[in-house]
Amino acid sequence: MANTPWSATSKNLDQDCHNWSGGLRFRPARLEVPEHEEAVAALVRAAGRQGRTIRPVGSAHSSSEIYVTDDVLVSLANICGLHEHDSRCHRAAVGAGSQLTELSKELQSAGMTLSNFGDVATQTVGGAIGTGTHGSGRNFPNLSMMLVGGRLVTARGEITTFGVEEDLDFVRALRVSFGTLGILTSATLQLEPLHDLRRQEWCLGFEPCMEALDRLSRENRNFDFYWYPRSDEVKIRCLNPPGEEKTYGAFARLAKDETGPPHEVIPQHSDLPYRFEEMEYSMPAEAGPDCMRKLRTRIKEKWRRSVGWRVLYRYIKRDDTWLSEAYGRDSVSISLHQNATLPYWDFFLDLEPVMRDHGGRPHWAKKHSLRATELKALYPMWDRFLALRQELDPEGRFLTPYLRRLLGC
Repeated sequence: MANTPWSATSKNLDQDCHNWSGGLRFRPARLEVPEHEEAVAALVRAAGRQGRTIRPVGSAHSSSEIYVTDDVLVSLANICGLHEHDSRCHRAAVGAGSQLTELSKELQSAGMTLSNFGDVATQTVGGAIGTGTHGSGRNFPNLSMMLVGGRLVTARGEITTFGVEEDLDFVRALRVSFGTLGILTSATLQLEPLHDLRRQEWCLGFEPCMEALDRLSRENRNFDFYWYPRSDEVKIRCLNPPGEEKTYGAFARLAKDETGPPHEVIPQHSDLPYRFEEMEYSMPAEAGPDCMRKLRTRIKEKWRRSVGWRVLYRYIKRDDTWLSEAYGRDSVSISLHQNATLPYWDFFLDLEPVMRDHGGRPHWAKKHSLRATELKALYPMWDRFLALRQELDPEGRFLTPYLRRLLGC
């Protein structure tokens, strides 16, 4: 079974569930942890007969309320692992409840790997795809783009298959739909042959980093940076195939150098002992540097003493997924963090307008203040997505009060 916060057995709950940071606490009427796909379908049919809602949940890494419910919560933690694979096409069918770190070990044995990861890799496949989780790199879209087919339990409790060859528009809608179009049980993923990457981290000042930013981001396979408000220094993180790495010793200090498969060297904070809350917005890549400079100025003026957490700057390749942060545009994401034990909303709400002014779209799994009216203006395919959701789930079986506010339905 995948390593998740959910019990291995179905039960009525007499205590709260919580997300990874502890910032979200809620008590569903029941927690269901089915052993197989048919059991998921039976749960959805039962919810329909009883007039209940049912919400899928992954590893609870999300900071937003997309899985918070007082009704039926269903974890796919037992529906996990590598089911079958095609080494020639580099595709694999996996359980949607597979945790990325554990799945990657199985894929490694099969000679394959995900093309990219985020800083944290404790998310499940279904959760990472459904929320648009991403890593960094100008040539890498978010992880949802690896979904090319699979199996889904519909709002009627039926099991259906799908694929990009048969219905590309449906897959474009499903990839980032946070469980509102159905419960993903099996995912067919487009992968890469297993390979190593060399990870190098360099420390330097903010201005030297910004002056070289375009070059740095283009000459590395994966590139991002952290800005540390209190020191005003930057750590750039560069990953490349061994032998293709660059050296920045002329203007930066090498702080880390390691080589290994992608799942070992890209995610570095899966076991971070310090819990935090996070707000992230993605904006057009060309707007990123100006936005970052304005955020830095504001943080130094007002928040430097009370918020010491770093600010993360990453790249996402454009895609055509309807509710993706990077729909139709190469993007830069900027993430704000604050210790989970300290006040964070005033900090986030003060800086959120800066990111919105630069065309920012919020990450679905992180904190933000937007609702349907504001979101509709940010996503050209918003109305088509809502029409499809209504067609597939007219009774709102997969919705919660938060999701109704978020989507305006």
